[in-house]
Amino acid sequence: ELARQLRRRRTQFALGFMVALPLILTIAFAFGSDNAGPSTSSMIDLAESSGANFLLVTMFFSASFLLTVVVSLFFGDTVAAEASWSSLKYLLAMPVGRMRLLRQKFVAATIMSGLAMVLLAATAGLIGLVRYGTGPLTTPTGESFGGWVAAARIGIVVLALGVQLAWVAGLAFVMTVSTDAPLGAVGSAVLLSIFSQILDQITALGDLRNVLPTHYSFAWTGALSDPIDWSEMAQGAFVSLGYAAVLTAFAFFRFARKDITS
Repeated sequence: ELARQLRRRRTQFALGFMVALPLILTIAFAFGSDNAGPSTSSMIDLAESSGANFLLVTMFFSASFLLTVVVSLFFGDTVAAEASWSSLKYLLAMPVGRMRLLRQKFVAATIMSGLAMVLLAATAGLIGLVRYGTGPLTTPTGESFGGWVAAARIGIVVLALGVQLAWVAGLAFVMTVSTDAPLGAVGSAVLLSIFSQILDQITALGDLRNVLPTHYSFAWTGALSDPIDWSEMAQGAFVSLGYAAVLTAFAFFRFARKDITS
């Protein structure tokens, strides 16, 4: 399954864009105004101060939309694509058990999503080191981390982002077993994610926003404080993994009882 996914054009395009985005950002910063520096207060203003800061800004730009689209693509396309090609029924007739098929699809999508995130972070880190040097990781509040401490903080950021996107994976997986249209499955997951972000901006909802899966989208910034603020990251992980567990279980339940006609 992994080999099949890697040969697909959409996989190659998605992974290629993970490599291209840091290059695009580097060009944008090169042509932008040269006002960045450690004395500024914005995370984006600090992007050119070091390679570590450039990596963080790249993840910041990607967190709310790009990574959501990528995860939705890998999980939302996996079964719906087989149905659209009319190959799903032949896979099950080989015979391959439904649960085994869905499990392998889920594992492959998880690996591909993780690979995309790691590739984005690794490319941004490498380009940042070459372009902006090996300076310390500096936060907008003035804190600075160097060496292995900075590497550990960045690792926590990437891991926290991956956990936060787990609910998107579960949602897209439900959609992929519910439709024969891959674009519909991927688009539905992305649109529902955007809808959750819009609801989270409505302050009149009060504490109800705490149960929205996107409420803790930027909880990973707690890894940039000293000491690390684990509270919001833990709450975000609990909410995201809770949604992911329920949605994934429902996807397996639905697929086990679905009539396969394509």
